[in-house]
Amino acid sequence: MPSARLHAKMQHHSTMAVWAFVVLMSACVLGLVAWKAALGRETALTRNEEDIRNLVHSLTQHAVHSFQAPDVAMSGIVDLLKYRQPDSAERFNAHLASTVRSLPQLREIKVLDRNGDTLYSSSDLLPSHNNADRDYFNFHRDNPDSGLRISGPHDSRTTGRPTIALSKRISDAATGAFAGVVMSSIPCDYFSDFYRSLWIGEHGAISLITGEGTMLARWPSGSSGRDLSGTPLFQSRLKQSPDGYYRTTSPFDGIAKYFGYEQSPHYPLLVTVARSEAQILAGWQQALHRDAFVAFFLLLAIAGIATLLARQFHYRTRLEQSLYEREERYRLLADNIADIVLVLDAKGVCRYVSQSVRTALGMTEDMVVGRSCLDLVHPDDREMVARSGELLDDGGRPRSITFRVNRPDGAVVWLESNFRPAEGFGTGGLSTVSVLRDVTQRKLLEEELSTANRRLAQLATTDGLTRLANRRSFDGFLRDAYAHNQLLSVLMIDIDHFKGFNDTLGHQAGDACLRQIAGVIESVTANTGGQAARYGGEEFAIVLPGMTEARAMEVAEQLRQSIRKLDIRHPAAPRGYVTISIGVADKHEACTNDIALLREADIALYQAKDTGRNRAVAATSLRSAETASPPLADMNLAG
Repeated sequence: MPSARLHAKMQHHSTMAVWAFVVLMSACVLGLVAWKAALGRETALTRNEEDIRNLVHSLTQHAVHSFQAPDVAMSGIVDLLKYRQPDSAERFNAHLASTVRSLPQLREIKVLDRNGDTLYSSSDLLPSHNNADRDYFNFHRDNPDSGLRISGPHDSRTTGRPTIALSKRISDAATGAFAGVVMSSIPCDYFSDFYRSLWIGEHGAISLITGEGTMLARWPSGSSGRDLSGTPLFQSRLKQSPDGYYRTTSPFDGIAKYFGYEQSPHYPLLVTVARSEAQILAGWQQALHRDAFVAFFLLLAIAGIATLLARQFHYRTRLEQSLYEREERYRLLADNIADIVLVLDAKGVCRYVSQSVRTALGMTEDMVVGRSCLDLVHPDDREMVARSGELLDDGGRPRSITFRVNRPDGAVVWLESNFRPAEGFGTGGLSTVSVLRDVTQRKLLEEELSTANRRLAQLATTDGLTRLANRRSFDGFLRDAYAHNQLLSVLMIDIDHFKGFNDTLGHQAGDACLRQIAGVIESVTANTGGQAARYGGEEFAIVLPGMTEARAMEVAEQLRQSIRKLDIRHPAAPRGYVTISIGVADKHEACTNDIALLREADIALYQAKDTGRNRAVAATSLRSAETASPPLADMNLAG
């Protein structure tokens, strides 16, 4: 009894020590997870603040440069107007057009007289409308300030789209009286499209705002023109500092976001960048979940180890009993294994087969013993089995082959065989032990998997809507064609006014239109040896290896006419039916790579759209036009 009590006391103390170890280790694990979680959250927020501040500063510089270049150009135009001659209108218009071409952010530049009518313009035709009702015109008429004024956005009377107006006053050289306005316009989409190329996460936003609080451009949602002067940003934050970073609730979507802003010292402009708190902390939350998962298993491991240590002596006898029972089960499985065991003599004749041959192959032992092993093999696989070679591979491991066997009931069974040499069976000569396993289900699954993989490979390279090649397949085909063909042409195709088609007739009709046009593109490209692909949205592309630009233009014209023959009704298009615009470019010495070739085709496409749509434009014609244009320095603008 004293010995039993001592043993019980020692066991109690050991158990308490084990559980004290469990509590200590658990506290360490949980404390480490909590510390890492807090540090990770702080790191994520700090890194996001640095990223947003840097991005805001870069975007502010981009906005300043976007307005600074037109500012300099317009100042030069104001100076040139002092020396213009009555007959210099054509050259002055050409100068304005050249200035617009050199500044991609500008849509147009025009000079207004003191009544608001257009004197000069970068457009091919002088606008007929009067701009005396615009706020920038009234401002310059009533104020002698000669600096750049940024106003808008307002709907352009030429394009109907939101536009930012840049304007400067023209004063009479002798009297200083108001003589008109130099005005240029920047589409709001110029900034929205640029902001769209920056990934700031879901629910993120970038805005360009005037100093008075008017929204000029915003991505992702178009809220141009909205007045934000009543928001905390303008009421308090800008008064404290021209740049900053803070957490707020977005007035646009009501989501909690971290918000960075910077006000330009050069122009009355403000750039803001906002990222949702959920997006910023998404990575931290994932890491926290992983850490919690790991900690959970560590705690389980600690508890398991502690339990094992506390009970190891108690379970020693039961463990020995368990090992004995496992050995018995192993022997039972070995005696009743489902695999077929064959013993073959040196000539390949079966001398022994296990009883499992009845279940696996539906054969009796008498049907197998005494026959050559090749007699059991499917006729189409006998040659492969006969040529299987030595029983051991170069590494001394048994060989494994897979073949078919016909059951007596006509069914085909796939068997996997492992050969191993053994000393003689009964006769004392060299024998071979072969273990056959039924792998029919595995082969069926492999065939299904192979079929599925082929289908997935096809889906990975095909556009689901049009059944043409997708963007990924097209990029690979173009890269390979560019590397292996001296002659190569690319067509970039865009459906004219397709957004209006969807808005008017609905997306189902838009999808049907895309499929019809894709069918025509595929039929026109079928015999050219090229590849047609859906490039994105309503854009398609064709690669034509071995084809000159002149021949590609013929293909483009054939395609354009074929689309016209479809006569698809388009209520939102000026012509009333669906048309396409095409840009064509070919490989030449100045084209450095496939990306440059694709860019030239894209530029030609936009030229086709800018010159009236429903046409094909070759990149060569654009290069010729650029070569023929005289530089600005050679123009005699003074008459």
